[in-house]
Amino acid sequence: MSRSASNKISTDLGSYDYVIIGAGSAGCVLANRLGEDPEARILVLEAGGSDKSLYVQMPTALSIPMNSSRFNWGMSTEPEPGLQGRIMNLPRGKGLGGSSSINGMCYVRGNPMDYELWSALGAEGWHWANVLPYFQRLENVNGGGPLRGTDGPISVTRGAEQNPLYGAFVEAGTQAGYASSPNMNERQHEGVGPMEMSVGGGKRCSAAVGYLYPAVMRGNLRIISHAMVDRILFENGRATGVAFTHEGVAQIAHAGREIILSAGSIMSPVILKRSGIGPAAELKAQQIEVLVDRPEVGENLMDHLEIYLQQECTQPVSLFPHMSILGKTKIGARWLLTKGGLGATNHFESGGHIRSRAGIVYPDIQYHFLPLAISYDGKALAKGHGFQVHVGTKRSKSRGWVRLRSSDPRELPRVCFNYMTHGDDWLEMRACVRLTREIFAQPAFDAYRGRELAPGGDCLSDECIDQFIADKVESAYHPCGTCRMGLDDAAVVDPNTMKVKGVDGLRLVDSSVMPQATAGDLNAPTLMVAERASDLIRGRSLPPAQDAPLLAAQDWATSQRSEHITRDYATDRAGLRMALLKNAAQQ
Repeated sequence: MSRSASNKISTDLGSYDYVIIGAGSAGCVLANRLGEDPEARILVLEAGGSDKSLYVQMPTALSIPMNSSRFNWGMSTEPEPGLQGRIMNLPRGKGLGGSSSINGMCYVRGNPMDYELWSALGAEGWHWANVLPYFQRLENVNGGGPLRGTDGPISVTRGAEQNPLYGAFVEAGTQAGYASSPNMNERQHEGVGPMEMSVGGGKRCSAAVGYLYPAVMRGNLRIISHAMVDRILFENGRATGVAFTHEGVAQIAHAGREIILSAGSIMSPVILKRSGIGPAAELKAQQIEVLVDRPEVGENLMDHLEIYLQQECTQPVSLFPHMSILGKTKIGARWLLTKGGLGATNHFESGGHIRSRAGIVYPDIQYHFLPLAISYDGKALAKGHGFQVHVGTKRSKSRGWVRLRSSDPRELPRVCFNYMTHGDDWLEMRACVRLTREIFAQPAFDAYRGRELAPGGDCLSDECIDQFIADKVESAYHPCGTCRMGLDDAAVVDPNTMKVKGVDGLRLVDSSVMPQATAGDLNAPTLMVAERASDLIRGRSLPPAQDAPLLAAQDWATSQRSEHITRDYATDRAGLRMALLKNAAQQ
């Protein structure tokens, strides 16, 4: 390889059993689970630094670390062709815990049918009955039911739902004809109801808190922060070491057993490419020697988009008064003293999952309700009482890419999601606007509903709604799919072993392996992937769940909404598989 770093390795750290690249959500899980073997010596390389900060710990302060250069890499996309050339913000976690230390803490498993679709798309073994035990293993759910975990590393709680607007949203959804879901993470995902968050004892429960710090206490785990990985080293087709820079010094660490790449959907394909695994033409253009020509590395990039529909609130019940300096000071003081009050919530305490139209098997639209009219980054606040939903589609057919800007590890990659470049995306996002307006128009909101703030009551035509979408749609920060797992030759990762195809001694575990984005926030599924992968690496697996319902509306083929979600496909997985693949092709 014609890079200067290859000739500047001055420090050899010796050999470890496992070298894990990345201390994000997946890397933290792997460090913990593989470290259960007291004989295993594990090294974790993290490009960021410490996560120690009150702003990271305090749930209500989520917008601060998300917009801090200390905790966020500050990435942005290339001009997006489907959004009139807009350059989109792309926050990625920088430091221990990765994006789980800066995200919105919404805990959503996804729909059980997400995992049936994964299996149908070639991710053998990743169907619902097989993955449910791993969700249970990771969860510590306060008051969990029979399908939940109650003693896992990640604390999961419901909000107090004291604000009346949370209940108004759920009631309005049922008045509009949608099912009520007592808990979207239990038997029934579809419908409207309360949301859960990865918060315990009033504090953010990131992957670092739940997995990494307990693993450190065992004594067989070493973490090197501010370690900028250049590439993975190979000998005769086997991964044997990692070249990285720490505090300006080029270093190398060897792996006696395996190297595990867990740098996330953006950086994992980048590190593979710098290591010689990726599209041959792109690697040659950067003067990188091609070890394995793997065209799909960095392709198939997916994300969730969302828009904010905002309403004026005619009663003084929203969170608006708490947004003043005095209000925030009071919230912070109470949280510091008691870890309670408004400081202990992410404020997304109710939401929903619905279908955009008839013929869709399971929900492709998600709602996060907020009793305040404000942008997700906290920078734009309405001038008075209001409420809003973050609403967007979950299975967009647009696909993007991650490509090298240069072979220099200090250079951030080029990223383009190709948002809204498929015609179906516009059909579904318009449905998000119109279906939300219908919910907001229900009697449950009569006592609170003022004028529509965004997009505005006069924005009714497809053309106006499309322009609103193009101008205002935002990423929900759920990139995935750039190193998808599958049985076909083009897939990057073997779903049965998590091994990178074409080489030995290298596994890849993070959200980049997902063959399809799930119907909900991505952190919980990423933790589950790492939990199951940790067993696959050790040559074992938990037995499939015996109670693993796959619920859908009886009339999904002919109706867009249903009050009752009762049809269980658990005994007809073949029929469900056909329906899901048909949806994937036609949606």
